[in-house]
Amino acid sequence: MLDLNSTLAFEVKKEIADRYFGFRKIIEEDTNEYQQNIISSALGLEEKIGFDLIRLYVLLKDDTLIDDLFKITGLGEVLFYDPYISKSPTIRKRVLTDIPVHGLTRKRRFQNMFFDIYDALERHVADYRQNILDLAEDQETIKEEINLFYQKNDISGIMLFLRGMDGANAGTSGPMAGSIDTDNAIIMEEKMRLQPPQPIEKFLPVLSPIPPAKEIKDKLQQLVDTAFARQPEFDPKKL
Repeated sequence: MLDLNSTLAFEVKKEIADRYFGFRKIIEEDTNEYQQNIISSALGLEEKIGFDLIRLYVLLKDDTLIDDLFKITGLGEVLFYDPYISKSPTIRKRVLTDIPVHGLTRKRRFQNMFFDIYDALERHVADYRQNILDLAEDQETIKEEINLFYQKNDISGIMLFLRGMDGANAGTSGPMAGSIDTDNAIIMEEKMRLQPPQPIEKFLPVLSPIPPAKEIKDKLQQLVDTAFARQPEFDPKKL
């Protein structure tokens, strides 16, 4: 009979542990994936949006025109900007050299290059914003998973239940035993408690959408005309 009780106790403990750690593992895997996706989005922000902006900076060249670009687009705070970037001929050549150049005149080539880069920026910002929305949803899902986990898994109660199954083998007796067990269970619960990941805005900027070029064509054209007039020696064809 003792062997049967021991076997049943073992099976109950195993089922509780499997359920507990199985659900916990799912949450930890989801949290790890969330963190990895943050890293991917950060790299995308730098490699795509950052690179697009740097290209526009070296075309506009003037700090005032760069500020105007952000005001016109509503993108917000100026990102990835260093005054040296827009003034360096070496950087200009390196970041613009792989862009297809088209247009019959120098001004048309300059204008086409600007709008090609702007169109790429608009797409990349839209993709980035969707990633941010997806990450925000993932973070909320993990929070809900953790709340559900603790609704179904009272760690201190589980530990006390398991110790109760051990009976006399628990190793404590007397009126203080229950209090000691409860305190230990609470301490263990705090050590093992799952914390929801930080919201995405703690790690990455939340960018506003920028309008397609056709919606602000006149303002962008004025910006391009001014930038071109201030650097008459520049020809994208000669990069």
